[in-house]
Amino acid sequence: MVSSQIQRTFAGVLGAVFLLIGVLGFIPFLTPQNHLLGIFSINLSHNIVHLLFGVLGLAAAFTGFSQLYNQGVGIIYLLIGILGFIPALAPDGMLIGLVHINLADNLLHIVIAAASLYVGFVLRASQKVQKQA
Repeated sequence: MVSSQIQRTFAGVLGAVFLLIGVLGFIPFLTPQNHLLGIFSINLSHNIVHLLFGVLGLAAAFTGFSQLYNQGVGIIYLLIGILGFIPALAPDGMLIGLVHINLADNLLHIVIAAASLYVGFVLRASQKVQKQA
């Protein structure tokens, strides 16, 4: 029971943060030279991805899909984080020709992945082990 509440809360908070970041990415004075807050490299498709993950996160928080969302975000962001460190896949800071990225983005993607994987997989597994004991 506690784990499912954590799953929903995490999905909702992460979704809200993604949505906020997606919206902030469209505000010119917050994105000098296509860098959100002067740190994270962004472009239109990057903002749209954030908005999409935000809407999905909020939807997952209010349905029975929060754990699946957390697991999916963890896997996808881990993959994106790893791919971002492969120079051949991100020439000129464009990951696979779709989204602008930089080191700050890659590190943040890894942190998001680690937190999402922990909540999505580890917390649920530890809850099952405690029930069996």
